Amino acid sequence: MYRRIDDFLADWEQESQATLSVLRNLTNVSLDQRVSPDGRTLARLAWHLAQSLHMATEAGLPGVKGPGDGDPVPDKAQALVDAYGEAAGSLADAVRAGWNDAALPEEVPMYGDQWAKGRVLSIIIRHEAHHRGQMTVLMRQAGLKVPGVYGPAREEWAAMGMEPQD
Repeated sequence: MYRRIDDFLADWEQESQATLSVLRNLTNVSLDQRVSPDGRTLARLAWHLAQSLHMATEAGLPGVKGPGDGDPVPDKAQALVDAYGEAAGSLADAVRAGWNDAALPEEVPMYGDQWAKGRVLSIIIRHEAHHRGQMTVLMRQAGLKVPGVYGPAREEWAAMGMEPQD
């Protein structure tokens, strides 16, 4: 749980940039990749990341932009990058403008429970990392380059002249 806005914003800058690096490696052809016939596609996962940032709005934070639940999933990779980039930037702006450190322990109703606002911010980051991980698996299946997020990816090890980690 976050107790300081600045701590969240520092983490969010890194996490949202990591997500953008993943999204920027998608291609229009790869968007239909899925792990199983009933699994989400890469496009649907990317769209879900942009849509889900409204979780902060549900916690009482005004000003978060992004696609709504009923908006159709784009069929172009760049549209997914743009939608996520706008939503992620608006989340940071909204947190800066709407909440302060003293507000983070305040509880709000979330999904049938009570969550501290600082927990909402923590869940947003964890949710993002969870789905970003799913996307990188699908990207490998689609033959796409996967960027390193928390360390070098296989291709990045090779570019450094090192053997990839097993």
